[in-house]
Amino acid sequence: MNKQRLIFILALFVGISGALYFSPLLQSPFLNLSTTIKITYLNQIKALNDSYSKHISQSQTIAYLQRRNAFYEKELLTLHQVADEYQNLLLEYNSTFQTQPSIKLVRTLSYVRMGDPHKLWIEMENFTSNHVYGLLYRGVVAGIVVSRNKRPIALLNGDSKSSYAVSVGNSQAPGIARGTNSRHLLIEFIPTWIPIAIGDEVTTSGLDQIFLSGLKVGKVISISRSSGYQNATVEPYFYAKNPTYFHVITKAR
Repeated sequence: MNKQRLIFILALFVGISGALYFSPLLQSPFLNLSTTIKITYLNQIKALNDSYSKHISQSQTIAYLQRRNAFYEKELLTLHQVADEYQNLLLEYNSTFQTQPSIKLVRTLSYVRMGDPHKLWIEMENFTSNHVYGLLYRGVVAGIVVSRNKRPIALLNGDSKSSYAVSVGNSQAPGIARGTNSRHLLIEFIPTWIPIAIGDEVTTSGLDQIFLSGLKVGKVISISRSSGYQNATVEPYFYAKNPTYFHVITKAR
């Protein structure tokens, strides 16, 4: 009798685990609960860290911030001057071209699945589930943000479903970057008549409206050909470092 009861309990546990694993409908309440717990925990850790930081090396921190503030003020004035000249040029030529990019800071919550370093749950306000967002870390491309169960999930560069439009080298050869579930990226569909070389820098083209143009992705380390196109293997500038915070491009143009 005890053996039958044990078998029944094990079968029930396996059934429930399988249902939770394969059914998005059943996953949602558990995901929402886990997300709430993670956010609360991270907020508490951040509050403790902030409180601790206020009492450590305050004089050094203030001096450093004053120096950085002076530097950024100078840079801001320079940017204002460039932007003013740019707007004057647009007016001079009666151009209707506008650039209004928008970015926001987002916080990492956890891995989507242990053992996979390329997928992360993130905390993001005003998330639109049918939109693909560009993901940045310290100014370089880190991947994309998409929806899973109507929640924002970061697909880092290594993920095979992380894909975006790029340009290769000084020739600006167009291609599509995607992850290979490894350290390297693969740039596909590069026209064979446009020359590329090992060492060429890869940047975003902006043609997919996921990223702005000219953002750094990585450098070409090898080149091959298949199906009438060139392929380039790229060493990305960012790979699965899993920082606590990223920037997301919410509007490229």
